[in-house]
Amino acid sequence: MATSDTQNGPRAAFLTGSLLKHITVMSLTSSVGLMAIFLVDLVDMIFISMLGHEELAAAVGYAGAILFFTTSFGIGMSIAAGALVARALGEGDRQIAKRRAATALLYGVVIGSAFAALVWAFVPQLTALLGASGETLALATSYLRIILPSLPILIVGMVGGAILRAHGDARRAMMATIWGGVINAVLDPILIFGLDLELTGAAMASVCARMTIAALSIYPVLRHHGGLDRPNSADFRVDFPAIMTIALPAILTQFATPLGQAYVTRAMAEFGEDAVAGMAIVGRLIPVSFAVIFALSGAIGPIVGQNFGAGSLDRVRRAIRDGLVFVLCVTVGVSLILFLARAPIANLFNAEGLSRDLVYLFCGPLALAWFFNGVIFVTNAGFNNLGRPFYSTWINWGRQTLGTIPLVILGASLWGAPGVLIGQAAGGLIFAVIALALSARVLRMAECGECDADAHPYQRQTRLISLFGNRR
Repeated sequence: MATSDTQNGPRAAFLTGSLLKHITVMSLTSSVGLMAIFLVDLVDMIFISMLGHEELAAAVGYAGAILFFTTSFGIGMSIAAGALVARALGEGDRQIAKRRAATALLYGVVIGSAFAALVWAFVPQLTALLGASGETLALATSYLRIILPSLPILIVGMVGGAILRAHGDARRAMMATIWGGVINAVLDPILIFGLDLELTGAAMASVCARMTIAALSIYPVLRHHGGLDRPNSADFRVDFPAIMTIALPAILTQFATPLGQAYVTRAMAEFGEDAVAGMAIVGRLIPVSFAVIFALSGAIGPIVGQNFGAGSLDRVRRAIRDGLVFVLCVTVGVSLILFLARAPIANLFNAEGLSRDLVYLFCGPLALAWFFNGVIFVTNAGFNNLGRPFYSTWINWGRQTLGTIPLVILGASLWGAPGVLIGQAAGGLIFAVIALALSARVLRMAECGECDADAHPYQRQTRLISLFGNRR
């Protein structure tokens, strides 16, 4: 699956062959990397909990909420880098692919550094705003101030992984994440218990893991995929609009999810601690159960981008269709496993009463409803790579507001705590239908040559290139 340098440079990996096979391989390899992250996060919490201080676990929880927002910048820059590099490779322009990889990486580091410094300065205020106080506030502040300076390093790793996937090298992108998880898991007990550093040790282990991911993501780009170009100041001015056209809406898209989840948590709290505990169990099950679907958006993006860049719109359409088929197969398979294992899963978490009812509800019909979230992931990848990234933003914000709040209120009034989860799932159905309709419209416009300058960042660049010189 990986591509490598030849005498003629790297070739676009996804312009030929079975699209469903490409999607399957890219998604499965990416999901392994995600699973490594999820499992390491779980191990982190287990080790911290073993210290026997509730304040430590609470501090990690508050810190995690802030770290989620900071990593949104990395996610946005990685989506932009992956889309633009894949499109350039599809067009056969290897030089501009290397240049855009370099400018996206450098912009990500600069913007990430500035944002990390801003958050670092206001960590106590931000953590207090989330509800932390006393010793928990002090611990969370100390933990964050160790990790936050490594945000630019994490962005290097995320953008590097996106560049590898754009080249079709999902295996090396996966291995970088896995080795980061291994380093974290190995260092955690050494630093937390062996050196008695407790929360400070956990933070230092996370920083080392980020450094590992960054190094192992960038090295294959330099060694196997032609490296990075050396852009000049004119290149940076030309590339900035193209990068931010995709990165900005991608960043905004990431901010929508915690907003919707915060409302769901608040609504569930009205039904007592058992309800919140049940929802927490479901929250832990979702990323582990559907890691493949979470990975799909990043996996299918380079496939769509390369074929769009090559003008193979029929393969673009089929890639999105095959992505939906893949989502359906994964959802049905995972839902069947969850249904058969629902009792052991509930027993594993010692769920009783209402908590057990919510676990059973998720391991039944609500797991099947994850198909609609998968539809949104696939169409969002299409929007990002077909020059309509703000469609992803609208869909996600709509899903987490209009597709969550009124339906959760209605569900809770009709069925109580289970109705909260039912209402949240129903919003996925509504916005999956909307996303499919928008996706069909964007594909029709692309086939008719109606992608205007505002929709297509590459077309917009032709105007800027004329000002700064043709660097292609």
